[in-house]
Amino acid sequence: FKYIASRPEFAALTIFIIIAITFYGINENFLNFRNLRVLLTISPEIALIAMGATILMVSGEFDLSVGSVFALVPMTMVQMVHQGIPPWFAIFLGLMIGMIIGYINGFITLKFGIPSFIATLGMLYIARSLTTVATAGFPPPFPHELPNELFVYQFELFRASLYWALLVALVLGIMLHRSNVGNWIYATGGDTNAASSMGIKTNNVKMFCFILCGFLAGFAGMIQTFRLEAPLPSQGYLLELESIAAAVIGGVSLFGGIGTIFGACIGAILIRFLESGIIMAGIDAEWFRAGLGSLIIISVVFNTFISRRATRIGQNKAKD
Repeated sequence: FKYIASRPEFAALTIFIIIAITFYGINENFLNFRNLRVLLTISPEIALIAMGATILMVSGEFDLSVGSVFALVPMTMVQMVHQGIPPWFAIFLGLMIGMIIGYINGFITLKFGIPSFIATLGMLYIARSLTTVATAGFPPPFPHELPNELFVYQFELFRASLYWALLVALVLGIMLHRSNVGNWIYATGGDTNAASSMGIKTNNVKMFCFILCGFLAGFAGMIQTFRLEAPLPSQGYLLELESIAAAVIGGVSLFGGIGTIFGACIGAILIRFLESGIIMAGIDAEWFRAGLGSLIIISVVFNTFISRRATRIGQNKAKD
């Protein structure tokens, strides 16, 4: 019990089960295959951003610009295809833009020593403005030369986007939990000065996390654009808050050094389950934000309580 309860994603998994049972009791269709397939179609996008936000938060930093990058990258990709650039090269350049924005966020934060909250808040407005200016407020037509089937085609039971998200989760999970890079990220977020004393180049570690976060935000935006076949200047609005919410619900510490990829995925899916459950229960959809806010608070309080309880059990057994 001590080991399981001390896991940062324990609270999210427990609440996930409670919410699933509750909404199933209200509406039996909540857990039918059709609804689950719909939920798993729209969850990969927020899950990808939540994974990037989680890794960055574990390193001790934030990124509030991911929602704007989510819109800017696919919009840039579409516009480049319309200008005659080959589709695959446009995809590559679009993802590079996401990485460059991540690099700029990291550079401003680390070079000038200002909080990442402020640096990325400024980038949020800059990237969103660039997205709107590039289209004059009107979405361009979706170019069908783009290989959208590779990313959203229905493979057997689920869309390809789910398999992409699972692949990314597997790679990032191995990196964060089974490699030296992951150890450096945890050490940097846990205590930057101690990590520096151990010879870890903490600025390089944080820069890597900023770039990765920007890349995943852009990739997630592309997947949504491929799925909708429409690049929208407003897409990703408030997604930066939902991604942080998913990370926090999944057990990430706001102070750095704690968090898992599995927790980020559970938090992301939990948000979409909550949204769907409220609608299927016949509750006004406007209550979703209130439910999400309550979910964040309950998750943090519950996780803190269970962790402290597990610690006490360990201490009592040590005394015995």
